[in-house]
Amino acid sequence: MMTVRLGIIGIGQQGGAYAGFISEGKVKNMVIGAICDIDPEKKAMCAEKYPDVPFFDNYIDMLESGKVDAVVTTVPHYLHPEMGIEALKRDIHALVEKPAGVYTKQVKELNEFAATKPDVTFGIFFNQRTNPLYQKLKELIDNDEIGKIRRTNWIITTWWRPQGYYDSSAWRATWAGEGGGVLVNQAPHQIDLLQWICGVPKKVYSNVKYGYQRDIAVEDEVTTLLDYGNGATGVFITATHDVLGTDRLEILGDKGKIVVDDSKKITIKRLNTPESEMSATMSMQDVMKIFMGGDVSDVYSEEVLEFESVWGAQHIAVLENFAANIVDGTPLIAPGSDGIHGVALANAIHLSSWLGKEVELPIDEELYLAELNKKIEEEKSLVNQ
Repeated sequence: MMTVRLGIIGIGQQGGAYAGFISEGKVKNMVIGAICDIDPEKKAMCAEKYPDVPFFDNYIDMLESGKVDAVVTTVPHYLHPEMGIEALKRDIHALVEKPAGVYTKQVKELNEFAATKPDVTFGIFFNQRTNPLYQKLKELIDNDEIGKIRRTNWIITTWWRPQGYYDSSAWRATWAGEGGGVLVNQAPHQIDLLQWICGVPKKVYSNVKYGYQRDIAVEDEVTTLLDYGNGATGVFITATHDVLGTDRLEILGDKGKIVVDDSKKITIKRLNTPESEMSATMSMQDVMKIFMGGDVSDVYSEEVLEFESVWGAQHIAVLENFAANIVDGTPLIAPGSDGIHGVALANAIHLSSWLGKEVELPIDEELYLAELNKKIEEEKSLVNQ
């Protein structure tokens, strides 16, 4: 059995967590092959904590060292596609962090290059896809448990960040440094899950607030209307200024409804008769009997599923699945090529707010990039004043 030597590019909070899991033997078929970071202080820390692990301050040197079979890119978002391509170019397996990039044009370049290397593993760190709750939710939807989707509503505002968080580094919450705010930093997992489970919307219309409750240039409040193109609609709400926070996903189908609370509990209500059939056959007297204190078991059954979350388990599962794909071809839970869908949706939400109108997916990539570059230039001019 092969052991995958993983190169960790960027040994900050996430890279440090992965290094800890691997060094503690929690990731099957994987060891730390090398660590790379441009911060001299990180070199000193790694020399003490991981004395037997080679350290590099240039990731290209690490890729060409012969010390790694694969890499994970725990670096600023703009760098994910570039580093992914450089690794794949050298037949080194690449696990890119989320989001896959800042804009779809650069992610498409990564995907297209990866397609020329079918024998090299290319994954993305969508750890929520390993969450048993969301795997079960996808199974329920795929198995038509509540029928055809009519509406989705997700309010995910459990991302409270104080001003001090944004002030902690100059690149944070900037267009040039991160390429956005809550949409590209905190909420990419939910954006991925939404399209993975419910499908990619055809159109979006968004109301986005930039620097609404924080002294930042990027978005800290988002409300988006989704149009799935088949009559189904949705609402996606996220923010970083709600200290009380809400995490609630509702999916309404023509045969029932699923509600997910706090990413811990799934409530499934299955209609005994499809709603359209109920509408066609029930009189108002029948309705009154049921909904004025009658027996609702005649209308629907209810099932509640509870899930426990173990910190780190999802990340370990992604690393193990990535290693297993390299070792024996186990299918990837999150193929790298899937990363473009969430980026496309986030780009569409931004673009709709910038243009003040509904936009269709796929969006005009050149237009998005031009508008993003305008934001970056405006930011630079303000800094230089």
